Amino acid sequence: GVYYAPGSFKAELCRAGAAATLAFCAAHGVPHRQCGKLIVATDATEERRLHELAERAAGNGLNCVWLNETAIRVREPAISGRAALAVADTGIADYPALCRALAAAIVAAGGELRFQHEVVGIVEDAREMTLATTAGTWVARQLIVCGGLQSDRLARLAGIDIDFAIVPFRGDYFRLPAARAGLVTTLIYPVPDPALPFLGVHLTLTTDGGITLGPSAMLALARERYQRWAWDRRDADAALAFPGTWKLLARFPRAGLREFAYASSRQAYLSAARKYCPDLGLADLAEYSCGIRAQAVTRGGHMIHDFVFRQTARSVHVCNAPSPAATAAFPIADAVIARIKQ
Repeated sequence: GVYYAPGSFKAELCRAGAAATLAFCAAHGVPHRQCGKLIVATDATEERRLHELAERAAGNGLNCVWLNETAIRVREPAISGRAALAVADTGIADYPALCRALAAAIVAAGGELRFQHEVVGIVEDAREMTLATTAGTWVARQLIVCGGLQSDRLARLAGIDIDFAIVPFRGDYFRLPAARAGLVTTLIYPVPDPALPFLGVHLTLTTDGGITLGPSAMLALARERYQRWAWDRRDADAALAFPGTWKLLARFPRAGLREFAYASSRQAYLSAARKYCPDLGLADLAEYSCGIRAQAVTRGGHMIHDFVFRQTARSVHVCNAPSPAATAAFPIADAVIARIKQ
């Protein structure tokens, strides 16, 4: 809840979601721990922004401590900064393990999971929903669609008129070598640019004892190909033909050039981390993985920062679920269920 206005939907979901996630992890043996994090300001502009984050954190009832330059060094000797906000409530979880536990719970409750069923048609009538897939047809009284990177296409497939599109952004990560596993004891984040929804290149502890560095935020030309510079003709055509993509890039030229540099140059990527962790070197950056963010963008080139739901008589579409979507997954599910028209 550090980044969200007190009283906002995101702040409420984040707090409720953190508690629910911790409870689920504890009940199902999912590896997790509340290791805390530091948000580190390295210049005067970032320090002003950090004061604003501290006010938001206080408004959201978080347990935070302001650290000066000396206190940062005492707590994390490898980290340098003018000031930092220590957030004790932040934690990590093995999210793949959490998803496996959820899948097992679904099956135990009598549910079914079907993979590799590409949806090719959605038809709604007064009595039911018909879902056509490449592996068969399904009929149901109601339908919930949480399509992520394909959410705009699925909404249009259902005949819903939407005025935005999903523009994918790829985030590349590196993993530090095992010898550097003790570099930090908490998560280390830079102060984010409030105009952008990305939190910057940060150091993250993993539940297996490692540390990752990332992510970047580069426009992707493939929605579901998790390799650097991956390209899919359909996805690339969609992104480049959408006017909102070009208007978005025009609004943030410096950020776009910076992210391109991070994607193209390991040295540039390293420089972002060395602002707050000067001890890092190129030898510490082993390629790890990448993720793809499903960012909803308007035709005017504005990123949609809030949750977007679209409904019909028998369906609910989750068209945009930005951060803190993972943390807030359980209360988001409650909000979706509440929208179902019985």
